[in-house]
Amino acid sequence: MTALLNASLKLKIWKDTHGQDLTEYALLAGFLAAASGAVLPDISTSISTVLSKVVDALGQNGTTSAPG
Repeated sequence: MTALLNASLKLKIWKDTHGQDLTEYALLAGFLAAASGAVLPDISTSISTVLSKVVDALGQNGTTSAPG
């Protein structure tokens, strides 16, 4: 156990915070979209449309494929 802890400290795994801000902003944006969709049902359709267009655009680039 101590060998694993020493190795992780040498690799600075616990101190690496690169990308943390981007993840937090993405989670916040997702939460706001879900909350606004729950509060205002008319907006949920337009949010779904926008997200579908984003997924389609990414799929056309070949970087990702839409599930299902």
